[in-house]
Amino acid sequence: MSRALAVAARRGLVGVGGRVLSVFETVYDFLALVGATAVCLVTKPWPVAAFITQFYLLVMKSLPLIFLAALSTGAVMALQFGYGMSRFGGKYYVPTLVSMAMVRALGPIFTCLMIASRVGSGIAAEIGGMNVTQQVDALRALGSDPLQKLVVPRILALALGAPILAAVADLTGIFGGLLVATNELGIHPTLYLQKSYDSVRLSDILVGLGKTTFFAIFIGFIGCFHGLRTRQGTIGIGMATTQAVVVASVFVLVGDVLATKLTWIIGW
Repeated sequence: MSRALAVAARRGLVGVGGRVLSVFETVYDFLALVGATAVCLVTKPWPVAAFITQFYLLVMKSLPLIFLAALSTGAVMALQFGYGMSRFGGKYYVPTLVSMAMVRALGPIFTCLMIASRVGSGIAAEIGGMNVTQQVDALRALGSDPLQKLVVPRILALALGAPILAAVADLTGIFGGLLVATNELGIHPTLYLQKSYDSVRLSDILVGLGKTTFFAIFIGFIGCFHGLRTRQGTIGIGMATTQAVVVASVFVLVGDVLATKLTWIIGW
């Protein structure tokens, strides 16, 4: 009996150790991809044509989704806060609450989650399909660097396009709140805009845009990483896509908590 327990315990420890080692190997491979891409950015010419194509596909085509998500978020916030605070005569604080929440938190977070769901999954599926059909190996055989052709254009597109999407989300969310505040709460549009302008500082805008840029870059790396590791044909593509979305979403949510805590400690 004791021998059986010892064997079971040994197998359990081996299984746990194997999973921990697998996690460390995955993190190492991911950091290696980030480092190799950084070196490629510095040492090799940027693929301008591919960057323009990816900017259109990843950023410009995400604008309608970002617009609808931010508009509904701002409208719902204004409606909920307005009805709740009207009981205490505080409905005129709605512009401040909506603008601050959109600029510092909700605008960047919803933008990054939309990027993770649409862009991260698309990158993982596209590169994963190229990997299982040996197109990535063909690039290497022809003397091309897959990082320069596949990873760099997507990372650059997200790095430059994410602040644009976040700014659109911020403005659209505030506009959604304006529509509700004007039509449902009886707040004059001029008063709403003035209070929104007075409550938002430049540091709030920079923090929100900075968070979005940082998260979007890592979402791009996560999508590329899972795409380049895709195996097992179409089943592997589906698994890579799912893993990319889940990991990117968790990274955004957890990272936002840490970033918010850090900004409050610094005093921003």
